[in-house]
Amino acid sequence: MTSTAAPFQPLRGRLKANVPLAPRSWFRTGGQADWLFVPQDEEDLATALQQSPPDMPLTVLGACSNIIIRDGGLAGLTLRLAGGFAQIEADGDGLIAGAAALDSSVAETAARAGMAGFAFLSTIPGSIGGAVRMNAGAYEGDMASLLDWVEILTREGTYQRLPAADLHMGYRHTTLPDGAIVLRARLKAQGAEDPALIQEAMHVMRAKREASQPLRARTGGSTFRNPEGHKAWELIDATGCRGLRHGGAQISEKHCNFMLNTGHATSTELEDLGEMVRARVLAQSGIELQWEIKRLGRLSHPA
Repeated sequence: MTSTAAPFQPLRGRLKANVPLAPRSWFRTGGQADWLFVPQDEEDLATALQQSPPDMPLTVLGACSNIIIRDGGLAGLTLRLAGGFAQIEADGDGLIAGAAALDSSVAETAARAGMAGFAFLSTIPGSIGGAVRMNAGAYEGDMASLLDWVEILTREGTYQRLPAADLHMGYRHTTLPDGAIVLRARLKAQGAEDPALIQEAMHVMRAKREASQPLRARTGGSTFRNPEGHKAWELIDATGCRGLRHGGAQISEKHCNFMLNTGHATSTELEDLGEMVRARVLAQSGIELQWEIKRLGRLSHPA
């Protein structure tokens, strides 16, 4: 447990100590946040950043769809953006989307406006801030194909607008300044298209995803990145890890690049299962799988 003496002057948003995070995670596992702050607006967020000690750990949580929050919880200050941070607005030939806007909501907004290129976002269960940070992609689309610019707050609480060309976006990676918090992004359409055709394309994508992935389970999406020239699930399947269990954690029978919480898993069991798979793939193929799921926080509970 952390001290209940807040390390900040009064803020307008919601600041709470020792907040359980498992209910927010798609895996439904993990420990507490020492401090969880939901800022009222950007000014409130900047104030919190300016007041926070430079050595205080800082974590930003989005939809929590592709992370493991470790059992020891998150040290320091954890931020969750909501409310006005989820706004989506038309901007000429594109959209400006807040960091907390759901990827699927952005896809639907673009479809109604007849903006092409956004359909893949309908299959990604996250928010725009995380999508920018990891250059999220699916069905031959990714954020690099859409991003015009991104606005951030630095760790010191100052604003910057960065053009996409400065971010060196690659496979599941975007280069952002250390500690940067994404506020919003401008996404440029790849031309115009009949809204009905876009909706149909999204329907097909979602149906394919539903048929091939364990979407109704407690999961965290793709566990490992695809190594160049390979598919992670094929490498995992070749080792016989499909359905492998460790405590309450399991490799999905439906798609073996997905891990599941079968009901009572801990974050440690999930992470250990992932490492078991990595070791088996390395031993058999010589290929070292890299985690796509972000693993955050302390391995064990603080004293």
